[in-house]
Amino acid sequence: MSIVLSRALVPHSYHIHDLHHVRKQQSSTRRSSSNLSTAAMVSSSSNLSTAAMGIRAISVPFLETASSTDHAAEPLSAATILYKSLLSMKSSRKVQQKDFDASTAAAIWVCDCLEKVFVRMFADSDHTTAAAAHPAADQKSRSSHFHLDGYYAPVDGETIPTSNLPVSGSIPECLNGEIVRAAPNPRFNPIADYQWFDGDGMLHGLKIKDGKATYVARFVRTSRLEQEENYGAAKFLKIGDMYGLKGILLGFLYLLRVLLGVLDISNGFGTANTGFVYHHNKLLALYEADKPYAIKVKEDGDLETVGREQCGSQFSDYLTAHPKIDPVTGEMFGFSYQLVRPFLTYQVFSKEGDLMESVPITLPQSVVMHDFAITQNYAIFMDLSLVMGFQNLFQGEHLFKFDPKKESRLGILPRYARNDSQIRWFTIPSCMIFHNANAWEEGDEVVLISCRAQKTNTKIWREKLPQENHIDLEKPQLYEFRINLKTNQVTQKQLSLLATECPKINEEYTGRKQRYVYASIYDDKLDKFIGVVKYDLSLQPEINPKDSKVEGNIQHVFYHGDRRWGSEATFVPRTNGKEISEDDGYLICFVHDEKSGKSEVVIIDAKTMASKPVAVISMPSKVPSGFHSIFLSQEQLSNQNVKPKQLTH
Repeated sequence: MSIVLSRALVPHSYHIHDLHHVRKQQSSTRRSSSNLSTAAMVSSSSNLSTAAMGIRAISVPFLETASSTDHAAEPLSAATILYKSLLSMKSSRKVQQKDFDASTAAAIWVCDCLEKVFVRMFADSDHTTAAAAHPAADQKSRSSHFHLDGYYAPVDGETIPTSNLPVSGSIPECLNGEIVRAAPNPRFNPIADYQWFDGDGMLHGLKIKDGKATYVARFVRTSRLEQEENYGAAKFLKIGDMYGLKGILLGFLYLLRVLLGVLDISNGFGTANTGFVYHHNKLLALYEADKPYAIKVKEDGDLETVGREQCGSQFSDYLTAHPKIDPVTGEMFGFSYQLVRPFLTYQVFSKEGDLMESVPITLPQSVVMHDFAITQNYAIFMDLSLVMGFQNLFQGEHLFKFDPKKESRLGILPRYARNDSQIRWFTIPSCMIFHNANAWEEGDEVVLISCRAQKTNTKIWREKLPQENHIDLEKPQLYEFRINLKTNQVTQKQLSLLATECPKINEEYTGRKQRYVYASIYDDKLDKFIGVVKYDLSLQPEINPKDSKVEGNIQHVFYHGDRRWGSEATFVPRTNGKEISEDDGYLICFVHDEKSGKSEVVIIDAKTMASKPVAVISMPSKVPSGFHSIFLSQEQLSNQNVKPKQLTH
């Protein structure tokens, strides 16, 4: 899961060893330092002039936009306008990679100095990383931030395809293919703060063929990653930075880097660290604040970044990390959300991958909308209580804030609508939903199955809270919503007391009524997944359960074991189609054993959920906590059709 920050921002790269050489010359003699500073000041005047002109140019349209907004409470100071400009502007120039001149060197030096000042200002009172507060710290040292420690700690580098891994049990023949999981894995130590969503996208792949397994780990070669590798350090604004005054200052610094040509924003700024979709014979790595990146799965299981997918010449938006594929029509449905109008845009793609419709949807304000759902005739959107707003920063809070006073709504739009005039909104109790299991139609009703929390605490995105600070209202639990399109009534029903997230189904039933839901069991005190539960929606939930393992609609529970932490469990049917039972298949899950420090891939019988796995595959190295995963069958791997001419990189 990741959060959208802006319209499109990404940096320009340069040779870091040249900068080190310049700095060495600066410190060698006072005369050479003086000469360099004088030359840099003179030659950088054009860059500074460009920055001033850019600030003025991008401020004007925001003044016009702000004058028409219905958010009178939002401050419209020059700072707000400039900050909004930063997060909505698109690059007017593409900076090619080249050796920088004195002007660029001066711009880099000024920005780096400002960054050090801003970081040290908040080092004692904030969650700024130890490496940033103490620049002499070794680059490999990691922050005390809990999302950079323990199970969350990133790995130091990639792993080339490693074959003939130890296997306990027997891998089913139907699992010939490759499972790929996305994880945030920062390539460089954060300069300021960090949030789990900020890490560079790393793909952990397990290729299975004839009972044997090969593991590989590769970074997605995003524009962002490649530019920071040329710098030799992290340079991009992070979600973790977007808090109070520090967020305002670092936002302005980011804007300055863009305007001075230090950062190139012309080719996206995403990390591709969140999820996947396989559509039109292409595997796409997703991050909801950017376009997808196309990935080629090679014969040996290796994962190669082909480039940034354009999704047709008419596609100018971003794509959610949770698009939906209709299993009957082959069409793909998606959306994008952002901080500026239009706050939400709905997208329909043909079976061939071309954009068919792009529909702006009117919302009263910007909200976090990580997922949505489809039925055979409708798309379902969630305008909930986790809002995004620049005014939060000026109030000393995070850019994202849960507002229980904001009305929560579900929106129903015909799947092929040409505009938002047909959308119908239905009010529900205040809540937050990050993930849906599925949706379908029953007579006059639209049914939505979701993991719902009554509230969410964005503080846990930045710091590990004491156990006593966790409350039941923040636990995501499985809920059913029934929206009656005839009476305009909405009912909601809690389906389980278990805290669960990342619900999965047999995707042959996407948009159609299904019986089973698999979800990862979440321990909010440990902030980890400890098992997998199988729900049977044909059974009534137990109101006062005595044993959560078997009662009510909880058919089975699989626990990973003592101090063994899991991830999203991906369902793979034994055969494609609906000729077999809906639950006839397997669950594949990456698991890390904290006691031994080793990681495994566990294969579970999805029908019986037996406590003994069907197979356990030992990984050659640690696989840290991550986000979503996808399984590609051998047939899908053979049919890959990535066309470089449709990509940018």
